[in-house]
This record gives sequence, C-alpha cells and structure tokens, in this order.
Amino acid sequence: MHRVVITGMGIYSVIGKNLAEVKDSLYHGRSGIIFDQARKELGFRSGLTGMVERPVLKGVLDRRMRVGLPLQGEYAYISTLEALNQAGIDQAYLDAHETGILFGNDSSAVPVVESVDILRQKKDTMMIGSGHIFQSMNSTVSMNLSVIFRLRGINFTISGACASSSHAIGIGYLLIKQGLQEMIICGGAQEINPESTASFDALNAFSTRESEPAKASRPFDRDRDGLVPSGGAATVIIESYDSAMKRGATIFGEVIGYGFSSNGDHISMPNVDGPVRAMHKAIGDAGILPSEIDYINAHATSTQAGDSNEAKAISLVHGNSKPLVSSTKSMTGHEMWMGGASEIIYSTLMMNNNFVAPNINLENRDADSEKLNIAAKTTPHGIKTFLSNSFGFGGTNSSLIIRKII
Repeated sequence: MHRVVITGMGIYSVIGKNLAEVKDSLYHGRSGIIFDQARKELGFRSGLTGMVERPVLKGVLDRRMRVGLPLQGEYAYISTLEALNQAGIDQAYLDAHETGILFGNDSSAVPVVESVDILRQKKDTMMIGSGHIFQSMNSTVSMNLSVIFRLRGINFTISGACASSSHAIGIGYLLIKQGLQEMIICGGAQEINPESTASFDALNAFSTRESEPAKASRPFDRDRDGLVPSGGAATVIIESYDSAMKRGATIFGEVIGYGFSSNGDHISMPNVDGPVRAMHKAIGDAGILPSEIDYINAHATSTQAGDSNEAKAISLVHGNSKPLVSSTKSMTGHEMWMGGASEIIYSTLMMNNNFVAPNINLENRDADSEKLNIAAKTTPHGIKTFLSNSFGFGGTNSSLIIRKII
C-alpha cells in the first residue's frame, strides 16, 4: 500500500480568491455572505448567498476551451491553476506523466435552463449553442479540465450531493493507495446563481436573517434558522509519497483515513448513526485512536436537525477526548458540492499555520453542542491530525482524516 500526500492546493472561495486571502479570512473570522436583491425580485424567500466575482478568462484561456466551461468550471480552472502551481507541476510534467482527475459536482443548472429557454422561444434546437451540452452535464468540470490540461489518467465526476468533493478526495486516495494511480487532481465546484438554488429555497432550507448577512450562518447556535447557499471551487493535488519525494515536492499533509456510509433513512433528514459509522471507518482506516484527532471541521450547515445530529455523533465518537471543533460554514455558508474539498483546504491551512478558525456567530449553544469543545474564536493550536465531515442528501456521508508530516 502506498502513502498518499497533499502537495498542492488551490481555492476560489467567497472568503478569498486564493490561498493567502483565504488564510487571512479564516484567521480573522471574516464572512463571505451577502444579501442579493435580485433573488428577492425573482421570488426567493431568502436573498442571502455567498458571493465571489466571476473570473476573467479571456486572454488566459482560448475561446475553444472557454466555450464548454460553465460558471463553476471557470472557478475550478482558477483553483486548479493555483494548486498545480503550488505543487510545482507544469504542463510538461502533465504531458509526460499519467495524471488523473476526480471532481465533485452534482448540478449545472444555468446551461440547462438557458437551453430550454432558447428551445421554447425559438422552436429550433439548432439555435442552442454547441457549448451548452458540455456545460450542462454533471461531469462538466472533470470533462473540461481533463481536456484543458491534457490529462491521461482516471477521469470522472463524483456526484454525491454535499459530500461529492469529499468522496472525490476519498476515492482518489484509495486509487493511489492501491497503486492504480500516482497523482490525481481532486476537488469540487459549486455554481453560485439563483437557478441552482431556487428549489432549495422552496424547501424553506435557507436562513432569512437578511438584515445581518454576515451573522446569518450560525452553526451550532441555538437561534440558527437555516443554511446560506454558497459556492466556488477547490482543488487538491494528491499523489503517492514516493512520487512527492522523487519530485522534491513540499508536502502539506498526508491523507490517512477515509470513511463512508449511507444513512439508509430519510432522503433529506440526517441521522446520527450514519455519521458515527463514517467517522469510525475513517479512524479505523487511519489506524489511530479517536483521541489522536486534534481538530474536527464539522459539516454543520446551520440547520436545526443537521447540526444537532452531528453534535450527537461527534460526542459519541470523540466524547472522551473532546477535540476542538468548528464549522467553517459559519464564514463561507454552505458550499455544497465544493464543500468537502474546500474544507480540507481550510483545515490544512490551519494545520500548517497553527490555529483553529472560529465558529463565528456562536452566541447561544444548544444542548447538543454544549457537549462539544467548539472554538468560538480564533484559537492558537498545533494540529497534528484533523478530521473533516461532509454529509449530503440521500444520507451519503464522508469523513476524511489528514495528518501533518513532521
């Protein structure tokens, strides 16, 4: 079995468009949530959202490559460039080696809506642009990036709701661990637009604390009233330890455990048993004790049932050791398909800079979160091993464990 390490990271997030900006926001507890009046005008119950500007790719990427990229694909291109650069990987290296790509993505709403609008208006399929098919498929990000970077390894998309990109890293880890691939570009991407979140709003899933956008996402707080949708893209370069040593690459962490489970229960209501089993599997795969985990980046999205059930699950698995816990979604909102990968990056940045980012907006804890050791403010902390949880609709659960290499 091969050891699997992280040698590159890239991020395009509502709290920063690169690693340096993101690290600063994490340390200072800076929110990326805004109020979007356009959503109210469309009939949204909540006008709250994370927001990041669209990258300008004209002059960076030729039109033939740009035409197939949806918004989240543009985010992912930027995050992948940063990750490859940090890993010291150029196009010559990619051309000479078999490198794979696994991205988490579970929707591409705008191209679908646009195609149908054109069809209904023009009554002619030939009026639909050629790029719409490549933009509208769930596999759009891995599909486009594999062509742009001329990748020749594993190439598909993980579609697992809000655990998608965590599973992408987990599956990549297993492939490298078994010697089937040497290096994989893993990550997740989530579009930020009303079209992709209207049906969530219809479920009354979103916070309506519109007068205070930065305080709307409040995981584990007693007065939380729903999540805030968000997005962007995150890319993690994982490779075998031997490959990293051969290249002389800087190692930012080692993936040592991956656990997964299905609740086998309600399609949208989380339970306790599924997350408990995922965390136990990750710990067992890592070959460590629960007490060796120094920090947990909780999935906690700021919903009543989700946060409470995760708090119960964490208490059952880690109650004796009480590691520091926070949910970076308090700052970013719920990045959905991107969240698993971005939270690995957020936590790895903390691990390599000796702090735990705050769970902001935690003013009044509920009974379940009282049992956790939650970091309500930025806390200096030497993290050696962390666990990151990601859960999704359909009861899909993923837990990843990353260790610092000293």
